Amino acid sequence: MRRFIASFRAVLATLVALSGLLQGGKAVAGEVLSAVVEAEEAVTTCASPNNGAGPLWCYGAPLLVRQGDEVFASIMETGEGVPPLCNTRWRLFRRSGDGWKLLHHAQAFREREPCPLVAFADGRLFLSTNPSTQPRGTKYGACDPHLLRFSASDPDREGEPLRPTWADGATFTDHSYRGIAADAARGELLALNIDARTGNYFWGFRNDSGQWSRQGRIAFSIRACYPQVALKDRAAHVLAIGDIVEPNEQWRQYKYEKTKRNWDYVFRRLFYTWTPDIARADFAGPLELDTVEATAGHISNLDLWIDRRGSAHLLYLKRSVASALLRDRFFPDEPIVTSLEYAVVSKGQVVSRRTLLNGGEGAGSEIPGFARFHATDDGRLFVVFLCHGTTAEGKPLSENRILQILPHREGLRPVTIDLQEPFRTFFTAAERGGSKPSRILDLFGTAGSGTVLRYARVRLEGM
Repeated sequence: MRRFIASFRAVLATLVALSGLLQGGKAVAGEVLSAVVEAEEAVTTCASPNNGAGPLWCYGAPLLVRQGDEVFASIMETGEGVPPLCNTRWRLFRRSGDGWKLLHHAQAFREREPCPLVAFADGRLFLSTNPSTQPRGTKYGACDPHLLRFSASDPDREGEPLRPTWADGATFTDHSYRGIAADAARGELLALNIDARTGNYFWGFRNDSGQWSRQGRIAFSIRACYPQVALKDRAAHVLAIGDIVEPNEQWRQYKYEKTKRNWDYVFRRLFYTWTPDIARADFAGPLELDTVEATAGHISNLDLWIDRRGSAHLLYLKRSVASALLRDRFFPDEPIVTSLEYAVVSKGQVVSRRTLLNGGEGAGSEIPGFARFHATDDGRLFVVFLCHGTTAEGKPLSENRILQILPHREGLRPVTIDLQEPFRTFFTAAERGGSKPSRILDLFGTAGSGTVLRYARVRLEGM
C-alpha cells in the first residue's frame, strides 16, 4: 500500500509539474518530484561496545557501497564478554534479490572501531581493518592497520590482506580515526591513519598498478579527526574536524562542576586540505574552513563530493553554542542556532558558501540534523538530511528530506522521504567510496534504536 501511495504521488506530482509548465507556472525541469521508498528494513543489530566507538562511529569513512544491483555493508559486532577497548569485529553483508546475507566476518574480536568499505568499478571490494596486536583488554595498544580485498563477483572468496606502505615514524593504536577513498574508475586508493603521538595523519596511495607508490603526512594545526576523503583523477581531498580537549580552562572547569564528566572533547574548527596530484605532490597547508571557537559552538563535518572540474563540495553542520549550559553562563545574549552549511572550494580557495537550512532560537522550529550528499547519473547533486523539531502547528517533527542543490535553481524545495523510521545518522553509497552516481538512493544507519542497523532503498523520480 505504501508503494502504491508513493507511486500515485509521483504521478500526481508529474502532472502538476507539467501543468505548471503549460500554464507558465514555476515548475522547474530537473526537480525531484518524489522519493519513492522501495524497501525499508532492519539488517542486523550491534550492542554498544562501551569503548568510545560504535557501529557508525567512523561517520567520515564509507560503510556502504553499491555494485550494480547489489549493496554491500560493513557492520560492527560486539563480542559478548570481551573487554574493551578492542572488543568488536567486522562483518561483511550483501543485499541481493533474496535480501541480506552475512558473507564474512573476522575470526576474533580485535577491533575498536567500525571498518570502512570501498569498491572499484570492476567489483573489487576493500575493507579497512585495524586489529589489535596486543592481549585482550589492552587500551591504547599497538594495532596492524591493513586492507582486506574481496570480490563482488565471487563473494564467497575470503579476503586477501593488503598492507599499505606508510612513511617512517608512525605509531598506530586502537584509536585510528581511519579515512579511505577509492577512485573506482582508475582503480586507485588513498588510506589515512592517525598517529597516536603527534595527531598527524599518515597517508598511503595505491596506484592503478597495485603499488603503494607514495606516502606522507598531513599536519593540521590541532588534532583533526573523522576525515572525509575523496580521490578523483589523482587529486586528493580531506575534510576533518578539530577534536581536542576543551582549550578554555574557565569553560572546562565550569562544565565539570555541573556535569562531573571527565570526558570533554570539543569540535569547533573545520579543516580542509588537498593536492592536485597525490602521485607527485604532497598535501597543501590545511585551510581552516570555519570556526565557532569564540562562542563555544560545535561543528560536524558531514560529507565531501568532487565535481567534474575538480572542485570540492563540502557539507557540515554548525551550532552557534554547543549547549544551553555554556550559553546561559557565558553567552546569555547568544541564541542557539543550528545550520546546515554548504561550501565549494576550488584549487584550495573557498569560492562559494550557502546556508541550506537553519533552525533554533529565533530561527525557526525546524532544525537540520545529520546530512549527506547524493549524486545522480543525470548530473544532479542532492543533500539528504534529517529535519527535526516541531511543525508550524507545534507537533513533533522528525523526517528525512532531500534537496537538489546542483544545478542550483531558486525556488526548489526539499522533498520528504516517507520512511516509517527516519534515519538519525546514516551513510549513503557515495562516489568517494566507489559507488556510481544513481537515481537509487541507498541509506544505511540508525533510527529510533542505536543498536538496530537499518537500510532503505529510495528511487528518485522526476522529470
